[in-house]
Amino acid sequence: MSERKQQILQTAIEIIVNEGYANLSMRALARASGIKLGALQYHFRTWEDMLRALVAYISEQYKRNFDSISGNQALSIKAVIKFAISEPSDNKLLGDNLWPQLWAMSQVHPLVSELFDDFYAGYLAILEALLVNKGSTSPRAEALFLLSFVEGSTIFIGSGRRWQADSDAVLNKAYEFIDSVYGDDA
Repeated sequence: MSERKQQILQTAIEIIVNEGYANLSMRALARASGIKLGALQYHFRTWEDMLRALVAYISEQYKRNFDSISGNQALSIKAVIKFAISEPSDNKLLGDNLWPQLWAMSQVHPLVSELFDDFYAGYLAILEALLVNKGSTSPRAEALFLLSFVEGSTIFIGSGRRWQADSDAVLNKAYEFIDSVYGDDA
């Protein structure tokens, strides 16, 4: 993907985060990117083409961020949980603010719904495997529980949220829970 396309998609993410997904249109994206609509359509012929590219871009960024944490340390339940709660260091996706908007988009756009399904399926498979290694008798249910807890906590402690200052304490409580159920080396 060209650097210009990446810049346009990053601008689309910023529109979604700052103005809400309902304000993302081809015209708004062209205007925010500083180009004419025709120039935008050179890169993305239709709204669906742009949305497909945006979903692929977001998916790739999350995969790259996850691969970087899993490649730098022994993968553990705690590492997976920390990834879900913490904002990646490059902050390109503005995840705490992007993810709720993507969730809302997923309710009306099948492509975004597929992004969620694919992302969570991969995430759950990793958590399940880690839980099996810890002797879990119901790894799917436990993985779904942990993921639900973590994702739900970002509503309260995400970037710019009222209780953001408590995010480290929430992460530590999550670690305490994981330690109590799966042992200190989880």
